[in-house]
Amino acid sequence: MDPLGAPSQFVDVDSLPGWADAYEAKQLDSHQNPVEKAQAGVRSPFPYRKDINAKIVLWKGDVALLNCTAIVNTSNESLTDKNPVSESIFMHAGPDLRDELQKLRGCRTGEAKLTKGFNLAARFIIHTVGPKYKSRYRTAAESSLYSCYRNVLQLAKEQAMCSVGFCVINSLKRCYPLEDATHIALRTVRRFLEIHGETLEKVVFAVSELEEATYQKLLPLYFPRSLEEEIQSLPYLPADIGNAEGEPVVPERQIRITEKPGVPDDASDEEGLEADLSFIGSHAFARMEGDVDKQRRLILQGQLSEAALQKQHQRNYNRWLCQARAEDLSDIASLKALYQTGVDNCGRTVMVVVGRNIPVTLIDMEKALLYFIHVMDHIAVKEYVLVYFHTLTNDYNQLDSNFLKKLYDVVDAKYKRNLKALYFVHPTFRSKVSAWFFTTFTVSGLKDKIHYVESLQQLFTAISPEQIDLPPFVLEYDARENGPYYSSYPPSPDL
Repeated sequence: MDPLGAPSQFVDVDSLPGWADAYEAKQLDSHQNPVEKAQAGVRSPFPYRKDINAKIVLWKGDVALLNCTAIVNTSNESLTDKNPVSESIFMHAGPDLRDELQKLRGCRTGEAKLTKGFNLAARFIIHTVGPKYKSRYRTAAESSLYSCYRNVLQLAKEQAMCSVGFCVINSLKRCYPLEDATHIALRTVRRFLEIHGETLEKVVFAVSELEEATYQKLLPLYFPRSLEEEIQSLPYLPADIGNAEGEPVVPERQIRITEKPGVPDDASDEEGLEADLSFIGSHAFARMEGDVDKQRRLILQGQLSEAALQKQHQRNYNRWLCQARAEDLSDIASLKALYQTGVDNCGRTVMVVVGRNIPVTLIDMEKALLYFIHVMDHIAVKEYVLVYFHTLTNDYNQLDSNFLKKLYDVVDAKYKRNLKALYFVHPTFRSKVSAWFFTTFTVSGLKDKIHYVESLQQLFTAISPEQIDLPPFVLEYDARENGPYYSSYPPSPDL
C-alpha cells in the first residue's frame, strides 16, 4: 500500500505467474510417443529445461510498472524517442531521468546504457537503441537487434542484477517485423541463460495486447515446457537459429569452433599439421592462416590430401569470419567503399566497390579484408556481381597485388563460384595492364569474368540505373567524359 492507503500501481515480478506454471497443470503423461522419440535422440536445439523455464515470465502490461532490478527502455540514438514505452518510463520516473540522460550523450544502435530508476519501482533503467529495418539490409538489422538484447543481458550480469524486465525493443517506428524480431529476442535470452543462467533469477517479457499472441506462439520454440512440447515445436523452428549465443547467422556463416583450438578433430587426416598452431606467431595474419609454408611442403610431399586441404582452408576462413564478426570495423564502414545496391538484369545481387574511397596508405588493410569478409559472407551464398569504380583513383587508392592475392586465397570457395561478373568501370590503360597481369599469372580463374566498362551507358545495359547507387563524382566524371546522357540520374543521398 502507498502512503495514502491506495494499492500500489507497481507490480512485483515475484507475484507474476511463470511461463511454465499454467502449463504444468495440463502436462500430459511422459510415456507418450513424442517423449520416446526425444529419448531416442530426436531433440530440439533448444531442449526442455525446467530450471530455465522457471526464470521466464510473459506478462501483458507496462514495463515501467515492474518492480524488478532493471527495466529496459527502447529509444533512439539521442535517447529522446517518443514511443509508448519511453513516454511511460519518463512519466513514472520523473524529471530527474531526463537530466541524467543528457550526461550519457546518446547511445549507438545496438548498445546499452544504464541510469538510475528514480521514481520507478525498478532500481535501474537500461536504455538501448533498436535498428531501423530495411529488407535490403536485413542482416545488419538482425545483428544490431541481437546486440541490443545481448548487451542488456551482459550489463545486467556485470551489475549483478537479479531480474530484468524487457519491453519489445523493436518499436513500430523502426518497422522491424514483429515475428522476426521476437525470434531474435527469445533465442538470445535462451542462449544467455544457458551460459550465464546463475546470474539472473527472472527475465520478464512485458508485452502489449498486440504483441502477446506472437510471444505466446514463439515461446514454446525456445522455452518448451515439456518433452512433448519440445518435439511438437521442432518443425516450426526457423532455418537460422543463431550461433551458440543466439546471434543471427545463415547456415553458411556458422562458425565451427572446437573445444581445443589448434588440435585437429581427425588426427589421421591432419596429424602434425595443426599441433603447433599456438607457436605460429602473434600477428593476426599468422594466427588465422596457419603455417602456409608447412602446408605447401606437405602438399609437395603428398602428405596432405585434397579433402584435408579443403578442410584446412575452410577452417582458416572460419577464423577470419570469426575475427570479422568480433572486430569493430566502423572506421572501415564509414569509408563507403563497399556496399550492396540492387540487382542486375539477371536478378543477381550487385555489390559496389568505390576505388577512390579506399585510402590504402592510411587504413589498416587487414581490417579492410575483415570488413570485406563481414559484408560479403552472406552475399556470396548466391550468385552476385561486383561493380568496381576505378573513377578518379590515384596512387593512394591502388590496391596492392599481394593484398588482392591474399583476399582471393582467403575467401571461401562460394565467393569464386558465385561471382558471375566483375564490371571494371572507367579503367585506365595502366589499370588494364595491371589487371591483365594479375588475372593471367596470379588468379587465372577470374580473367573471364572481368568486363571493362568505359561509360555508365555501357554499364546500364547490364544493370539498370534504378538498381545501382552511384557516387556523385562518378556521374560528374562520366558526364564530362562521355556526355550527359545519364547525368540527370539522381545519385544516392548516402554517398
